[in-house]
Amino acid sequence: MNKLGNAHLNVSVNGPVMSCVLNRPDSLNAFSDQMISGLQEAIQAAEENNEVKVVVLSGAGRAFSAGGDVKSMGEATSSHLYDHVGELNKLILMMKDLPKPIVGVVHGYAAGAGFNLALSCDQILAGEESKFVLSFAQVGLVSDGGGHYYLSRILGPYRAKELLFRGDPVPVETAVEWGLVNRVFPLAELEEGAMNYALDLAKGPGKAIGMMKKLVDRAERTDLADILEQERITQTMMINTEDHKEGVQAFKDKRNPDFIGR
Repeated sequence: MNKLGNAHLNVSVNGPVMSCVLNRPDSLNAFSDQMISGLQEAIQAAEENNEVKVVVLSGAGRAFSAGGDVKSMGEATSSHLYDHVGELNKLILMMKDLPKPIVGVVHGYAAGAGFNLALSCDQILAGEESKFVLSFAQVGLVSDGGGHYYLSRILGPYRAKELLFRGDPVPVETAVEWGLVNRVFPLAELEEGAMNYALDLAKGPGKAIGMMKKLVDRAERTDLADILEQERITQTMMINTEDHKEGVQAFKDKRNPDFIGR
């Protein structure tokens, strides 16, 4: 694998886990063109590398991400903003299309498009002091990065509109109650807990997990009849995988399966 990452994004591979760390701590990991392009390259590399089973996305310093860089907003031209959001959109779609799970690890604030970047992950683990906030209305903007899409599906239109209109911070306890966060860890245990979670996930049947991700995402925009048919087609494919054969044999042998993602 070619060297990944840049000054605004640290990327490392630990066995089956690729870690991507947003690295602009002085600006609470506010987005930059360099950060977004680095994430695009990392997601592409994760898709092409059969050894990578899970991607973990986190932030350096005091927060996950403040989203858009408010300090530079008054200087941005319309054409640059159009291109910048276009590249963010490309990243969000790449994350959705990646046939491997992405685990978002949030500490401190996930604000604005940083909140939406976390929502674009397949699972969210959070530190117990975390807060989630959509701050677009405070600067006279609409949400970008898929917030309208994800929040309306997770929370329903009325609660999504309240978050978008008002921008009130959502504490992690409420985020769990609303189904925005999967698990909460004490801050001192978050990094280790997230890595153990990802390593455990990486032991699963990678191909089947990738297809389950695809089917869940497809279910958001189709009907039951279509999903039933897609399940039938996919299951017909899955019974010929090495992981299925290993799972059946492990069950007969009364041992844990050793999946290889094929």
